[in-house]
Amino acid sequence: MLSLDLTGKTALVGGSTQGIGLASAQAMASLGATCILISRNEEKLKEAVKTLDVKAGQVHGYLVADYVNSEHVRAVVEDFVKNNAVHILVNNSGGPAAGSVVNAKPEEFLQAFNQHLICNHIITTLVAPGMKAAGYGRIINIISTSVKIPLKDLGVSNTIRGAVASWAKTMANELGQFGITVNNVLPGATSTERLETIIKNKSAKTGTSLELVEKAMMDEVPARRFGKPEEIASVVAFLAGPAAAYVNGTSIPVDGGRTGSI
Repeated sequence: MLSLDLTGKTALVGGSTQGIGLASAQAMASLGATCILISRNEEKLKEAVKTLDVKAGQVHGYLVADYVNSEHVRAVVEDFVKNNAVHILVNNSGGPAAGSVVNAKPEEFLQAFNQHLICNHIITTLVAPGMKAAGYGRIINIISTSVKIPLKDLGVSNTIRGAVASWAKTMANELGQFGITVNNVLPGATSTERLETIIKNKSAKTGTSLELVEKAMMDEVPARRFGKPEEIASVVAFLAGPAAAYVNGTSIPVDGGRTGSI
């Protein structure tokens, strides 16, 4: 059986001061990976690094970059990879604001496209040469179950997430021959700040209490509850390891069974 051990591997993790990004870094660190966190808030990054397991002697670190500025992201990551190998990349960034697609402004699509697809592409193309040289690479994109079925009132998000999934599948086809896998993790309703915002927006728009909005959302999930960030992170950690070497080009819902497609 192939190992889940990530000792000796370095993981670059986006959006990792909270939620699924931080939980993913924590999960991989517990398996021995050295984690480099990326986010725009340096103080939160410093605190997040302190939560990572160091039992394998890892020295974790962080990079300060705002995904709203893709060229700044390029400069920061490019500088890092000059002297550091990256074996695992977790592309993750906060999702676009809720709202109907018919009322979305063109600049909202452009901003989301830049933040998600363009930043993912920039970072991936920067770390891919090192992965090729090592004969080992894991690129894991945190997207959304809207890749399978568009979600109500998330017009911009649905559109951009679909583009990222298609980009990832294409990248998987091109990089697979080098021992690099590219996969998407599709979280369902997960207890994060983003979910709290969605619930508050629905409550305000419909005049329904927060409790009733939350219950209605849970009732859509066969598991009858929201997911935990660490449950999503467990799938990320598996995909990052040697045991997942033959899993490539997939989009895996982690949603308690909510997605209506097979």
